Amino acid sequence: MASGDAFWAFPWFNFRAMAQIRYISDKDKPSVAVEIPLQKPLPDYDLEEMEQPTPRDVDGVLVSQGFRDLVDDARGILTDLVAHPPSLSESNHSTFDLTGNPHFEITQLTGAICPGDEVYRPGLWIVLRDPKGAPNQPLGEVKLEHARAIIGALVRKLGL
Repeated sequence: MASGDAFWAFPWFNFRAMAQIRYISDKDKPSVAVEIPLQKPLPDYDLEEMEQPTPRDVDGVLVSQGFRDLVDDARGILTDLVAHPPSLSESNHSTFDLTGNPHFEITQLTGAICPGDEVYRPGLWIVLRDPKGAPNQPLGEVKLEHARAIIGALVRKLGL
């Protein structure tokens, strides 16, 4: 496990209940997909019931105005974070200045149906691509760490 992965691999590591954020790196593209299940109610978005018994029940949440507002807010925050990435000093012991590094492009941001233990949750599905990455190569570990820092900041700012 790479430095900083404990937060992402073990949901209890940050001392609060949260569903695990999944990172799926493409093997033949410089991009990473991220699934962020919504764990707790978000009253500001009128999203109260996160655990649903079937995927069809989650569909009702995904088309609600509150969830669309959440996606809109996530898009605005993520756009800013991609343009102005956070420091990696919070996620590992050395500090990396991301200024001047190629930034990610947001290729997808939408709702997701996230399976769990006998329940389903609404969530966010995000795909970030490195526009300067080799076309047939996966993201390197440093770029993945950059993506984790960006997503971590997004989760904190949205209060997820």
